[in-house]
Amino acid sequence: MFSFFRKKTPEPVSTPASAEIQEHQSVNPPSDSATETSTQTQAITGEINHRATESIIEPVAESVAEPVAAPAKLSWIARLKQGLAKTSSNLTTLFIGARIDDDLYDELEAALLTADAGVEATMHLLENLKRKVKEEKLTEAEQVKAALKVLLLDLLNPLQKPFELGRYQPLVMMIAGVNGAGKTTTIGKLAKHMQVHNQSVVLAAGDTFRAAAREQLMVWGERNNITVIAQESGDPAAVAFDAVASAKARGTNVVMVDTAGRLPTQLHLMEELKKIKRVIAKGMDGAPQEVLLVIDGNTGQNALAQVKAFDDALQLTGLIITKLDGTAKGGVLAAIAKTRPIPVYFIGVGEQIEDLQAFNAQEFVDALLQ
Repeated sequence: MFSFFRKKTPEPVSTPASAEIQEHQSVNPPSDSATETSTQTQAITGEINHRATESIIEPVAESVAEPVAAPAKLSWIARLKQGLAKTSSNLTTLFIGARIDDDLYDELEAALLTADAGVEATMHLLENLKRKVKEEKLTEAEQVKAALKVLLLDLLNPLQKPFELGRYQPLVMMIAGVNGAGKTTTIGKLAKHMQVHNQSVVLAAGDTFRAAAREQLMVWGERNNITVIAQESGDPAAVAFDAVASAKARGTNVVMVDTAGRLPTQLHLMEELKKIKRVIAKGMDGAPQEVLLVIDGNTGQNALAQVKAFDDALQLTGLIITKLDGTAKGGVLAAIAKTRPIPVYFIGVGEQIEDLQAFNAQEFVDALLQ
């Protein structure tokens, strides 16, 4: 599971001689001596001083047992096909006993638009399909369907990119998304999978506006024996900065920064995201190395608007598409590929940890055009 993680040998990192780098399993509690306005953290003989207003949720001694999985579970491919079944049915039934004529192309155009593929991607696919049918002299409906699969795969292949671990020490990930996209849950799932691949993780509860988000992140931290750095209220940029400083001092492999959910039209909140990114960069040159956007697969063309807005503000490095297990139409990936081809690192089809997997273009196309 999660074999898509590609590991690289991290470049050597110089640390101050006075700092004793510790693993995240054993860390002394923070000192109360720092002032509330300070946002800097020092690593001196393994002790990290934080502001009095900051609370660090440390890992417990024994890990919480994972829930026992049901004895019979569908495979990942089966769950993906199940999630995209509605769109798949709308597309594939068009080719059953169909004649290769303008009516078929019209029906296919309507089906692609209904599946949220967007106008640009739909026109791109139809124009190339017509040319392919003519050049290869295709006469059977199944041949046309196979040709469409090839074209769709060519369109989506650039979105497939493995998520590489071990590139930086630490690897800092800033994760954004609108409320309800499944952002905080996705962070918890990714953190667990990274642990499976021997990566130590620190979570930063940067969603200081929603208490439930902090509590949710803390639950994931306790369940997976992961340190969570949080504040009751205050500046989310300061929380992110402290998390990065803490990870550097402890030798932690990965920092995942949660941020408050917001709509791209909320300009003042988008400016806050930019501030978080700038502050993180001050704590560590080049960070965050990954800026990810979590998208609800059910939001259709609104998802494309989110990608454009967040990319313009933050220069996204990757996407995570969640909730492809309900009414999601799936075609939005084609729209993204055509208009804003940002890598899709992961897709999710359910609530369980194993329901979040790497995006594989071939698997996705097979599920969409069964």
